[in-house]
Amino acid sequence: MRIGFIGLGVMGRPMAGHLIDAGHLLFLHRVKEPSRHLVERGGVAAESPRAVAEQSDVIILMVPDTTDVEQVLFGAEGVASGLRPGKLVIDMSSISPVATKDFAARIETLGCDYLDAPVSGGEVGARNASLTIMVGGKAEVFGRAKPIFATMGKTITLVGGTGDGQTAKVANQIVVALTIQAVAEGLLFAKKAGADVAKVREALMGGLATSRILELHGERMIRRSFDPGFRIRLHRKDLTLAIDAAKALDLMLPNTAATQQLMNAAIAMGAGEKDHSGLILTLEALAGETG
Repeated sequence: MRIGFIGLGVMGRPMAGHLIDAGHLLFLHRVKEPSRHLVERGGVAAESPRAVAEQSDVIILMVPDTTDVEQVLFGAEGVASGLRPGKLVIDMSSISPVATKDFAARIETLGCDYLDAPVSGGEVGARNASLTIMVGGKAEVFGRAKPIFATMGKTITLVGGTGDGQTAKVANQIVVALTIQAVAEGLLFAKKAGADVAKVREALMGGLATSRILELHGERMIRRSFDPGFRIRLHRKDLTLAIDAAKALDLMLPNTAATQQLMNAAIAMGAGEKDHSGLILTLEALAGETG
């Protein structure tokens, strides 16, 4: 299949690589030095989103934020200007569910199909093709795209209509953020109390407190390994989406708001490019700990 892929960051690079390995011809935009290997493996660099759309049957977006998706789709030389009826646009970014519905409607007026399909699993999941993919859109369009998703992920769910994939991703990011905060607070408590933090984590792994975040990010916190799998800055963006949506729904999300503030503090401290497990650094600073 001729597939366009726009957005070759930490997540996008391995995702595009799996598609190439599966035998698809990829047209790539935003090729930089870290993604040059994708061209060497058979991908084709394109000068603009429009050029990607003109040459592809399916166009996948994996960019940071709502404004980036809008610019790629509808800006000068955007995807929309290169579409023909029958093509499929899949947005795998994590963006606003409200904006997603608007973007889908605009693409569908061009005679094309649209799916929102944000992912969870981080850089490890992207590298291992084990991502969780949460999809919003029409069932028949989902069926058309599912073989593509299967090259990049393991758990692939049609959540509902347009925008529901993004709603599921926002819910996911709430749970992940609050769990990271809980793990960080628990380990910080153990440290201040004078216990062996690694042994405390080992004990917790056998009880009800166990989780993938305690397993993976708890180890990161102990090892002080904060190279980004998923940046605090981007997770703060997702919590902002949650807070904005909650406001529109007249819904109170107190712990989400508190964790967003901790991420604001982390960014103010210069830690915005660190992995989101690095949230423990902010809690340590508030506690007078130096690490």
